[in-house]
Amino acid sequence: MNEYNQLDNFFTAPREPRDVRPKRTTRLFSWFSRVFAWLPAKRQLYFLPRVLSRRERYIITFLLFVALGALIALPISAYRHATVPTPANGGSWTEGMVGSPQHINPLLLQANDADSDLANLIYSGLLRYNGSGILIPDLAESYTVSDDGLHYTVKLRSDIRWHDGVAVTADDVIFTIATAQNSDYKSPQRINWQGVAVGKTDDRTVVFSLKNRYAQFTSNLTLGILPKHVWQNITPANFALVDFNLKPIGSGPYRFSKMQRDALGTIRSLELSAFDKYLPHRPYIDTIDFIFYDSEQSLIAGYNSGEIEGLSSVSPLKVGSLRLPGQITVHELMIPRYFAVFFNQNKSQPLSDKNVRVALELATDKNAIIYSALDDHGAVADSPLLPGIINIPANKVSYPFDIAKAGKQLDDGGWTMTDGETVRSKLFRAKTKSEKDQQIPLTLEITTSSLPEIVAVAQAIKAQWEPLGVQISIRTLSVSEVQQAIKDRNYEALLFGQVLGLDPDPFSFWDSSQKTDPGRNLALYDNSTADKLLKDARQTMDATARNAKYAQLQDIILTDAPAVFLYSPNYLYVQPARIKNNTAKIVTIPSERFDTVSEWHINTARSFEKK
Repeated sequence: MNEYNQLDNFFTAPREPRDVRPKRTTRLFSWFSRVFAWLPAKRQLYFLPRVLSRRERYIITFLLFVALGALIALPISAYRHATVPTPANGGSWTEGMVGSPQHINPLLLQANDADSDLANLIYSGLLRYNGSGILIPDLAESYTVSDDGLHYTVKLRSDIRWHDGVAVTADDVIFTIATAQNSDYKSPQRINWQGVAVGKTDDRTVVFSLKNRYAQFTSNLTLGILPKHVWQNITPANFALVDFNLKPIGSGPYRFSKMQRDALGTIRSLELSAFDKYLPHRPYIDTIDFIFYDSEQSLIAGYNSGEIEGLSSVSPLKVGSLRLPGQITVHELMIPRYFAVFFNQNKSQPLSDKNVRVALELATDKNAIIYSALDDHGAVADSPLLPGIINIPANKVSYPFDIAKAGKQLDDGGWTMTDGETVRSKLFRAKTKSEKDQQIPLTLEITTSSLPEIVAVAQAIKAQWEPLGVQISIRTLSVSEVQQAIKDRNYEALLFGQVLGLDPDPFSFWDSSQKTDPGRNLALYDNSTADKLLKDARQTMDATARNAKYAQLQDIILTDAPAVFLYSPNYLYVQPARIKNNTAKIVTIPSERFDTVSEWHINTARSFEKK
């Protein structure tokens, strides 16, 4: 009998009934045998490929793989349905920023973004923001405010530690505030703590007592706290010089690990590592490496060459120059800051004329500036109080863009130009016999920083104002030079930004007592009605009543036109896309982007969902 006849007989011959076969298994095995009796026997499987066509063999092979895949996927799918993704410890990233550290010290922070960023990671305040503009506890466990609004009692968390393992106590808080208040230490924070007494009832309870009610006082409690045992023996003369300003000991989510300097001693990189005892929990990401650059151009070059993964900030017009956009996330954060051109009437005779100031308001196309200089990454600012920050009615006084009306305003004020001239002028009559009449040209110098984004704004303003018959020159200064010009009030018009805060107190920006340094009344504004509103508002605890006063204030300021309010820029922060759970939407200052850093993570695990 040939091979094919054997196959035919094998598959057609009746099989021996199962119940007459010898019982060689247990009863349970016999039951399984009966259940799977329909399966081919081993000899049948051996001859099966010869019986099936090629197409049938392919189909069966495919179905076997599908079945195998289903068997493997079933437990995996069940596990994924029963668990949820959760953050896991591990990972690191490298971020670049312009500038280098000088004083990583909460009491010495000024205009250096590198210092502020690092201090926010290394030090903790009593309170911090949650990324949505709401204050939440940090070192504090809770706080209460007395009925009269003069006493704030703060309870510290238990078992909070400094990076060197020493316990954080109320004495550290008292020491920090006393140091800030002491003029010998020359802290920029001093102005925020004048008239505040601080004491303790026990090692975990601090009491702040104010002479006058101050509605925005809780925002002061975000100040980073210094360790008393580290700083108490350092004299005021050495306070800004000691090594702890560059190798700090704090209680924040990250601790100083190491730094590298170049041949000239400039810090070029710095590493921070997660602090295991940070509360409420250890940060998930293990390390953050910072590399410092001299300019935004070199910062972007560092990213494009792969030296860094993220950028602390980037100008709106430079976002498109970043390579591999799919590997980064550009966080566009709202920030309570506005830019304006502040007029110093003491330095410019034309600016002392309200007609000129109002005409410049009317000649400013703010939307065009935002489009051309910011690539639409910002919002128009029409007043010293930004919409969306506090709930106040829209300003009643406004200056919509109208170049014809601006020209008429100057004509009515006596600022004219004859045929063939490009610059307006006005005849000022002599007030005494010893003086002479003067024909004053309408010229104006705008002082601004040399940052490319700000220079672009200044150039856009120049292009808009010059057709009106105003001769504009632009003076660009370094950041430190701008700060000196502000201290000296040495400018005619200053293009500059002011940070309001999430619970704004515009007192230092517009009260007449703040016209000289360290006040920030950059327009040297002086209005007795505005002064009263500013003082009353900061002592009004009820938010609705306080905002009503601010609504009056903004219209008074706009009527006097001491500045041209331009725009509120968005803050652009670039991170590697692999960093997850950065949900921040609004920050007061750029360094507050790290307020939620302990919740960010790179690695992910799965855990069973709690019912």
